[in-house]
Amino acid sequence: MRGMWREGNHFTLLPEAKRFIPEMFAAIEQARSSILIELYLMESGRLAEGMIDALGRAAERGVSVMLMLDGYGSMGLVDEDRARLRERGVALRFFNPLGFHSLAKNLTRDHRKLVVVDGRLAFTGGFGAVDEFLDAWYEVAIRIEGPVVVDWVRLFSRLWDSPLSRGRGKAGLVRNLTLDVSTHSDDQGMRGRVVWGQGYRYQAIRHSLHKQISSATRRIWICTPYFVPTFSLRMRLAKAAKRGVDVRLLLPGETHDHPMVRYAGQRFYGRLLRAGVRIFEFQPTFIHAKFSLVDDWTTLGSCNFDHWSLHWNLEANQEVHDARFADEVAALFERNFATSHEIDPAHWAQRPRLQRLREWLFGTLDAWLTRLR
Repeated sequence: MRGMWREGNHFTLLPEAKRFIPEMFAAIEQARSSILIELYLMESGRLAEGMIDALGRAAERGVSVMLMLDGYGSMGLVDEDRARLRERGVALRFFNPLGFHSLAKNLTRDHRKLVVVDGRLAFTGGFGAVDEFLDAWYEVAIRIEGPVVVDWVRLFSRLWDSPLSRGRGKAGLVRNLTLDVSTHSDDQGMRGRVVWGQGYRYQAIRHSLHKQISSATRRIWICTPYFVPTFSLRMRLAKAAKRGVDVRLLLPGETHDHPMVRYAGQRFYGRLLRAGVRIFEFQPTFIHAKFSLVDDWTTLGSCNFDHWSLHWNLEANQEVHDARFADEVAALFERNFATSHEIDPAHWAQRPRLQRLREWLFGTLDAWLTRLR
């Protein structure tokens, strides 16, 4: 599912936590009417402590603060911290807490990441409120201003009042919020839209990427931490490379929070390399960012291109079609390529048997999981 293309926005690329975390906290501190936050990961620690204090101060000065957390991704948030949020006036809800229902229902998670302040300013990306984002994981976010913010508010509102959301937060608050989404006239503003997915039923994010890849003429650069691509995506990437498009993948190296997923995806390296796709594995840290660039079109948000995101998760991305913003994203890619190891096709073809066994084993497990619904 997707929102309409909206003109007159302003988007700011925020690479690395040292940029986007201070900006988000500053926006929270300056909030005057409302704060909407939707996160998959939140666990007790330094970052969560800072967020609890910031949200508590906002609520105490009369700001309506609504925090939506995933029931599984927030299991590391201790009861004391949950109680502190409620005691300080934060409306707290949890999406789809684990229960004794079907396995497939438990697998449906809210993987979106969203912060909206005063109905006028939003942030999205791959971030969460866990300490790994402070220094251990490389992440990228985007600051959003302009008419497209209204679509992020609507997306949050629908989930807040969803039957799968549990908590003591008041219903209806989101619909009564004031929105300030005036257009930005600087250089005619930027064109953008929100695209979201909800498990295997709604895969607008994947379909949108497929459409862009099929019509690409210059470049297709994709960064994702969990690369277990569908057959249709692999074929589109290979065809694009064969027709002369510069196709590159920026993926994690050996530093990975789920190495089994990395092995499952590596079984596709050979065919992609033979088709002319260039593959780079990021070396400095675990790269958790999810963003793609196709010609002058960019998408950035929560969605990974693996079966988990595409079959079960609730996801959301910000799309931008603007040459200036695309140039910024391209420069960020180039910096990351420079600190990555490029896979050599000839060397990969001679990889050891143990590596091949890992690819087969975890690839088989991944294929089995996709059959659960």
